[in-house]
Amino acid sequence: MQHAVGTHEAVRGGPAPPAAQPRTRRGTSLLDADAPGVLHRAARVLLDELPDLTDRLLALLGEQEPAYRASLAHDRAATWEEAHRSLRHSVTSLLDPRAGREAARRCTWRIGVTRAEKGLPLDALLHAFRLGGSLVWQRLVEETSRSAPEDIRLLVHVATDVWNFVDEHCGLVADAYRQTERRLTRGREYRVRRLAAALLDGSSRIADLSETAEGMRLPERGRYVVVAVAGCRSQGSADVRTGVLASGVDAYWHAGPEVDYGVVRVGDEGGGAADRDPLVALNLSADGTAGRRIGAGSAVTGLAAVGDARRLADLALSICPPEGGTVRLAEHLPEALVISSPRLGATLAERILGPLLRLEPAERDVLLDTLTAWFACDGSARRAGERLYCHRNTVLNRLRRCEHLTGRSLARPRDVVEIGLALTTYGPRLG
Repeated sequence: MQHAVGTHEAVRGGPAPPAAQPRTRRGTSLLDADAPGVLHRAARVLLDELPDLTDRLLALLGEQEPAYRASLAHDRAATWEEAHRSLRHSVTSLLDPRAGREAARRCTWRIGVTRAEKGLPLDALLHAFRLGGSLVWQRLVEETSRSAPEDIRLLVHVATDVWNFVDEHCGLVADAYRQTERRLTRGREYRVRRLAAALLDGSSRIADLSETAEGMRLPERGRYVVVAVAGCRSQGSADVRTGVLASGVDAYWHAGPEVDYGVVRVGDEGGGAADRDPLVALNLSADGTAGRRIGAGSAVTGLAAVGDARRLADLALSICPPEGGTVRLAEHLPEALVISSPRLGATLAERILGPLLRLEPAERDVLLDTLTAWFACDGSARRAGERLYCHRNTVLNRLRRCEHLTGRSLARPRDVVEIGLALTTYGPRLG
């Protein structure tokens, strides 16, 4: 896991340990030629001492690294075996670099992958490798001092190689760790995205709700509103992307191919306080951006009901003008009722507006535009005329023509409601 003394090669990341690159020695002296022999004699003794060396390493890790204390407490045997295997490969590589270095690299790479998967901090892992290298070097010096003190000066000539060995394996284990960490992060993000998608489309399993809440960083209990955003995704002030908002807002953005959804916690279950505005929470301008359409649904209780909240957001989005704007469902309930039942809406439009719709296109469009403008201006013929660039009397004449064709009166409240709903169903949106 960490105790390995690495190879002589510079290492960069990859799905497997990169191949070693040969190193070139600058020059050779008689001392340089004798030094490997001294190193090999001491290393052979270390091979017989590996169990004791492993025990010493684990004792130091247990004292100095809290993360390793937990690992040792959980599974000491596996941690011991990993450390022993790493030290064995390292010492073997000192004896025969050509034959042993690739096996040592593979061992180190596996340790980096395994420890990343188990969540051991990278700093603790690197400390363990350096500590293992330090113990190996210390024992090499001790053994040489004991068996041939006169050769200590020769050992100095290989010190650089030994520590390069350690440094290279630290780099290798770090690369393996980081690659694995990125892979795991992508996997977790994909899992959370799938769970969030299932929650939004109403197919989430009750058994997955706790994991979904944890992944989205939202409590299972609470009041939620879903906001649907379509068009001009790259514009505006909202950071619309899959993931938890970085601003600390209790919200989660789910990016879709055409529509993005913001799941916003707006209040607590049973709380007496009014729900907060989801558009303000998401930093979405009520005025919108040109071409961007925003639909805010009504609040639901509990994260499990977010699928219903998304359908309400889609309904609000369907009422938005094609050119862009914002619709809060609570402010457009009559239109929502009609649009939510397309067949009944079509029947209503034909019954109320049928005679008008069968006119020649030019006359039909003028009368529909006039009716729409009159509703948008709260029944003011003067303001409708300003919007249509015509006199108020022209507006009144057109409205009388509409009344005559439809058989309804714009002075009768019930008729006004029916005409307004029929207009909504037919297509023109009230501003």
